[in-house]
Amino acid sequence: MIDRAWAARLDDEDPLAPFVERFCLPADEPPPIYFDGNSLGPQPLAAAAAVRAELDRWGSRLIRGWNERWLALVDAAADRVAQVVGADANAVVVGDSTTVCLHKAASAALQSCPQRPDVVTDRGNFPTDLYVLQAVADGAGGRLRMVAAAPGVDEVAAAVDDRVGLVALSHVDFRTGALLDLRAITDVTRRAGALSLWDLSHSAGVVPVGLDDAGVDLAVGCTYKYLNGGPGAPAYLYGRPGLADGLRTPIPGWFGHVDPFAMESTYRPAPGIDRFRAGTPPILSIAALLPGLALVAEAGVAAIRAKSVALTGLAISLADAWLAPLDVAVVTPRDPDRRGGHVALRCPNARVVSALLVEEHGVIGDAREPDILRLGLSPLHLRFVDVHDGMRRIADALARDDVSARTIDPGPAP
Repeated sequence: MIDRAWAARLDDEDPLAPFVERFCLPADEPPPIYFDGNSLGPQPLAAAAAVRAELDRWGSRLIRGWNERWLALVDAAADRVAQVVGADANAVVVGDSTTVCLHKAASAALQSCPQRPDVVTDRGNFPTDLYVLQAVADGAGGRLRMVAAAPGVDEVAAAVDDRVGLVALSHVDFRTGALLDLRAITDVTRRAGALSLWDLSHSAGVVPVGLDDAGVDLAVGCTYKYLNGGPGAPAYLYGRPGLADGLRTPIPGWFGHVDPFAMESTYRPAPGIDRFRAGTPPILSIAALLPGLALVAEAGVAAIRAKSVALTGLAISLADAWLAPLDVAVVTPRDPDRRGGHVALRCPNARVVSALLVEEHGVIGDAREPDILRLGLSPLHLRFVDVHDGMRRIADALARDDVSARTIDPGPAP
């Protein structure tokens, strides 16, 4: 029987339990249960001091801060991200947004093979990815080909022919939490003569990625979910060593120049992935990001993944016991090797249910159209008893208040 005492015993045995105390969490009484770390991770306790230090440096050292500290911060962030995603330290740059990084990577990929202007992606991909990939394919004179959401290797292989230059997918489906087989899909893409581009926004920091080992060509991702970098934290772009030197960035900027401070009037690209740098990096945002990256590195992605599998497994078991009788079904794959870090539930009136859970029951999750209630179970700040209590609150709300039948303006989805 899964009861609260059993969940508490799991917490007692959890090697990552001390990390919960290293985050800022609301002091409300009773405290809310935060099931939205897959959308915006909570603030590390060390983040405020890290930003304050750079504000103080700005105030006291002015422009001297660049050479004394800030340029090194940019490289430190890239090194930390590379460690998390299993990449060579010289294969990652940090800066811009995920959208901009995706556009740069996809455009450079298709520009490198003009005879193959088509792009393969899946219908379940994140909307921004679809918008960018459609625009890039249009600009190359090709078309965007859609396969089924969260595709397997066979679906991708069947879609790639000699007109496809790029296969661009998200490692974890943002709605259902389905985890794609990155290594196998990358391999079949390479053998078909196309380049691979992965969006790691919903996997980096909670699922082992191993970009270098898998032979991935390009990857992008945000840092404000499981990496706890803060709202609007800078994204990252990865280029396989040996590949990036042959690519041309569509947004040449002075920080991507081989000698930025020479102020030359002609662009000469920096070697490797550094050519994908563009404008001046956002130092205060990078300062806020580094503590979250440090926590992930300290905990280790393997340990985080083990706890993630246990947390999502617990949530699925409780959903089967408490929510299935209330017409709520688990959508996320039950096989732990096929799911990421969040659990998706098919729930009538999901957006309204999500809003009411936040306002009246202290469970902060989110919803995605058409009927998905998402529970982001970020392992570093959640305990097993939090998952137990949160699922209990959801079940009680659905049973007692019939929130699925109520109406409310849920506002824009985050």
